[in-house]
Amino acid sequence: MFDTTFARDVQQTLDHFRRSVDQLFGSTFTSSQPGTNSSPTNAQSDTERVFSPAVETGWNENEMVIRAVLPGVQDKDLTVSLRGNQLIVEGRRQAPDNWSKGAYTQLAYGRFYAAITLPQGLNLEKLSCNLHEGLLDVSIPIAEQMKPRQIPINTGASQGAITA
Repeated sequence: MFDTTFARDVQQTLDHFRRSVDQLFGSTFTSSQPGTNSSPTNAQSDTERVFSPAVETGWNENEMVIRAVLPGVQDKDLTVSLRGNQLIVEGRRQAPDNWSKGAYTQLAYGRFYAAITLPQGLNLEKLSCNLHEGLLDVSIPIAEQMKPRQIPINTGASQGAITA
């Protein structure tokens, strides 16, 4: 679990750095000629970049909880699916209507994609999703056979020595 969390943190840091550099060079070197698709907020761009949203995972005694931070994303622009042992979160974040080309933002717009590898022992049939206030919360119950259980200890008459 540590390796996965660490790898996700590194990926998010690199994604943030890449977006910052892309935005810097995109606003400096892109063509502003009419008819070109050089705007990073233009959804029709042929070289549209895909970004990874920030994702958190956690556990409690009954379920695994996954949270994706998706400000400004509507449910019609979001898809959540299962592919094997991966939860796939993908969609599109639209730039605001009154967005200007020279604006600075730390948010990425366009397509996003995240694949979260799920551990064994979850009840995927009872997975639920809730999108509220820019957060996607996914709850996946732990399968009953995987929950910790107390094993009773029998105490009886003392056993004799074992002979070989």
